[in-house]
Amino acid sequence: MIDARLDVCTGNLNARISEAGSCVGACCFAHGVIKPLTRAKPTIANRSAIAVYSLERRLDVVDYPGRFAWYELMTTDVASAKAFYTKVVGWGAQDASRSGLAYTLFTSGKVPVSGLMGLPEEATRMGATPRWMGYVSVNNVAAAADRLKHLGGTVYVPPTDSNIGRISVVADPQTATLALVEGLNVGQSKLIEPNKPGRIGWHELLAANREPAFAFYSELFDWQRAASEPGSATPYQLFSAGGETVGGMFNKRPIEPVPFWLFYFNIGDIDAAAERIESAGGEIFEGPLELPGGGWIARCRDPQGATFAIQGKRSQDGIGRAPVSEVGWSTAWGGISTKGRMVVTTPRGRGRTSDTEE
Repeated sequence: MIDARLDVCTGNLNARISEAGSCVGACCFAHGVIKPLTRAKPTIANRSAIAVYSLERRLDVVDYPGRFAWYELMTTDVASAKAFYTKVVGWGAQDASRSGLAYTLFTSGKVPVSGLMGLPEEATRMGATPRWMGYVSVNNVAAAADRLKHLGGTVYVPPTDSNIGRISVVADPQTATLALVEGLNVGQSKLIEPNKPGRIGWHELLAANREPAFAFYSELFDWQRAASEPGSATPYQLFSAGGETVGGMFNKRPIEPVPFWLFYFNIGDIDAAAERIESAGGEIFEGPLELPGGGWIARCRDPQGATFAIQGKRSQDGIGRAPVSEVGWSTAWGGISTKGRMVVTTPRGRGRTSDTEE
């Protein structure tokens, strides 16, 4: 049942019929239909049993404050998206639907790594489009949402119980959308290892202004500066969370209408993945691009238009067919490089292998 949150979100959309407003609409409409969870209270005889029950509940959730802990695709064609990502990334698909909400878990092996849900027709009529959204784990979603507003951000969906935990859909002061989650409960007992195949290995913010964007996230999540990229006209700021470098920020190009978060999926051979993307109806709109040290990346769209990226290695066959690569700053990506390193701008099918873990 759509509740009062929907009215607030509809007002936001009517006021801002734009790409940013569309993103907000997607989040609001999709999560507006999630009913608050009602968990039956267990019959517990004594304090010892209460302690055991509480421990079991804690083991069911992910609690790594300040880290991206969940990812979600909202799309206009769930069946097509499920077929696309299971083929391209190699994910499994597990039904996790509840009354009133159809929901699919994408899994890497037996580990849930992301979710899939439909974008309501009413949202698409108001301009919402398919997209990926990342969830940052917090200890207290209400306190984090209040802090975000104090720092100039916007809360589009206030703290709400959902099928994956207590969530809030928000935007930073430059309108890049993300979500907060407290008590993520999709079957994980530890943080997803970011370097393994099938996991989300990198988080990239295309900001309107990188410096104030970093200051905002640093205050909100205690993210720290990692090494900064030297020599580029458009600096690329690496950031760390929990002592681990997990992403980067840079100023978006004028052709990108609004700031947004881009997520990189770990795959094996990038040429094989690119072929799977295209054969399944997706598009490689940039890359593959080579990173010094052997990594390769490509930026892509799925058949419904959701943007994502892949990172992996290149096969020995690709190396054998490759001419000598010309190394330089990527003009195709606005003069910056990903992960704080230079890129090699060579055509797809050519290059050297990466160090992505098997």
